[in-house]
Amino acid sequence: MNLNDVLKIYKNPGADEQEMLCRRGIANVDAVRATVEDIVERVRCEGDDALRNYAQRFDGATLTDLKVSQEEIDAAENAVDSSLKEALKTAYNNIYAFHAAQRMHPVQVETMPGVVCSQRAVPISRVGLYIPGGNAPLFSTVLMLAIPAKIAGCRSIVMCTPCDHSGHVNPAILYAARLAGVTDIYKVGGAQAVAAMGFGTQSVPQCYKIFGPGNRFVVFAKMLVAQMGIAIDMPAGPSEVLIVADESANPTFVAADFLSQAEHGPDSQSILVTTSEELARAVANECGRLLETLPSRDMILKSLAHSHLITFDSDEAMMNFANLYAPEHLIINHSRAEQLAEAVVNAGSVFLGPYACESAGDYASGTNHTLPTAACATAFSGVNLDSFVKKITFQTISADGIATLGPTIETMANGESLSAHALAATVRIDYVNKSRKQ
Repeated sequence: MNLNDVLKIYKNPGADEQEMLCRRGIANVDAVRATVEDIVERVRCEGDDALRNYAQRFDGATLTDLKVSQEEIDAAENAVDSSLKEALKTAYNNIYAFHAAQRMHPVQVETMPGVVCSQRAVPISRVGLYIPGGNAPLFSTVLMLAIPAKIAGCRSIVMCTPCDHSGHVNPAILYAARLAGVTDIYKVGGAQAVAAMGFGTQSVPQCYKIFGPGNRFVVFAKMLVAQMGIAIDMPAGPSEVLIVADESANPTFVAADFLSQAEHGPDSQSILVTTSEELARAVANECGRLLETLPSRDMILKSLAHSHLITFDSDEAMMNFANLYAPEHLIINHSRAEQLAEAVVNAGSVFLGPYACESAGDYASGTNHTLPTAACATAFSGVNLDSFVKKITFQTISADGIATLGPTIETMANGESLSAHALAATVRIDYVNKSRKQ
């Protein structure tokens, strides 16, 4: 298949054209708003009854118990192929090693004599993980979310994932959950799962922060509960990759990366920026050749319809565009990959060199694959150990400390016309001064 007509090459786009190329496909929010608002409200009011009704309606499952039993988890472990178990264990070890290294050490500073300020990380006591389980059961996401939650010290790790029509959860998802330390698993999918974890039901405990990817109904539900005071990991949208490459790049490698990203869904986007027009054309040809070997060909074609090939005259121009686009995944397949990486300021996760495929980060290199999309990488980080903790500050002030710091507090409080704030310092200063005179 020749994809040169589908994948148009943009040559040295100007500012306006670059802005157009950075636009993502925005889902029609109005089309899902009413449905999601109704689901969230029903779950909030009706609890488990609503969850069972939605399981029947969307999954075709008649459920008595929403919670996955230990017997079901045991059976799932026996059902998972040994080679997949070994792969999951390797991924577990790598993800654990990288996230364990992110542990924060307590900070303590004496800012002035008698005034000691400190900070320590405290785990969020209960977190909720949403794991899609439809056509592509994301057992890898179980590891990505549960492992850092466990390392952080979250006491309760709640997971919701849809079941099939017979009421069974994908065995690999259950095996990964046991491996990673999930404490409670529920057969709840979609927007209703987000609502259940956000507000709590008779079976599903309320969670203080909700993590995980999902379709547009799940994403909108997360945004909706966030407006109601429930913390979420980050805004989310269709997955995306931007590949920076020069003439040294292997076009087959680049094309494979292009297609692997497009495979996430019809709204996904793949972009190549290169200084070599010859490479751009070769990548289009390779995409066409490789596409014929893939069962997801028709869906990938939908994604490629809004993917782009872009050429620039310089490495600097390429990196400027990459930072403007702020990709979820940034691959730098370039002879000067390490040097170009120093210019990265907006990206979810970066893959350096010809052999660092994006799917390595998706599964097993050790970094997290739950990343900001839709240019949110300009301000948001991907999921990491910090996502599962709160940073609490402490201050200890001695008598000498308040005597020294107190006048500053009084002056600033009075300057803001907050006399009671000033008074809180004044009464202590007076007490210390009086005690010293005795």
